[in-house]
Order: sequence, then C-alpha cells, then structure tokens
Amino acid sequence: MSSVVLDASALLAFLNAEPGAAVIEAAIASDGAVISVVNWAEVLSKVVEAGAAPEAVRERLERAGVLGAAFRIEPLTEEDAATIARLRPLTRAAGLGLGDRACLALAKRLGAPAVTVDRVWASVSAAVGVDVRVAR
Repeated sequence: MSSVVLDASALLAFLNAEPGAAVIEAAIASDGAVISVVNWAEVLSKVVEAGAAPEAVRERLERAGVLGAAFRIEPLTEEDAATIARLRPLTRAAGLGLGDRACLALAKRLGAPAVTVDRVWASVSAAVGVDVRVAR
C-alpha cells in the first residue's frame, strides 16, 4: 500500500470535520496515511489547548479502526533531521516551520505525497521535491 504523509493541519481538519476532511478521509481510506511523530505532537498539543486529553485522539482513531491499520505514526531519523535543516532555506519565504518541514522530510524519505490544508505549501512543492496535495 502506498501512503500519503499528513501534516498536522490535515489530521486536525479530518478530526474536526473541517473543509477538506472528506478529501483527507478518502486519502487515508484509499492509500493509507502516516504522520511524523513531530506532527502527531502538534495535533495532540492542539487537542490539549482545546481542553481534551491527548489520549482521546488515539482512542478515537482506534475506535474508527484507522490507527494501526490505514494510519500510523512514524518516527523521524537522524537523516530526516538533516533534511529538515536543508529544507529551511527552501521554505523560509513561505513561512513553513519545523513541523511543516518534518512532514515534508518524511514525505521525501518515503517518496509519498504530503497532504496539508495550508495552501502556501503548493508554492514550495517543486523546490523541495515533494508532491504536495492541498486538501482544500
């Protein structure tokens, strides 16, 4: 199964049924999806900011039969860290942060498309060598 790599914004849009959620759900169902542990931490941080427990996200994805099957959390490697650093000058003008670059680095390593709801990512797709799919 080929996978897409989700940015934190994409997973949050899916979890919160925001615009683009159907596109993200279809990508998970058809291709499977991964998220870097850094982006997972971003998602959990937003959940905590909203007053919920981080475990609630895992439980929700497990109940839906998604986590561990069509969706998994992927660790980053030392080489990914170097890629994240190399992406900095290529993405700085677009305002991409560390988490954004972590997603792109993982997508690059896996040779998979990166899915986000942040439209500015489309402007860096060619420069970073990653197929970026904007869900909304």
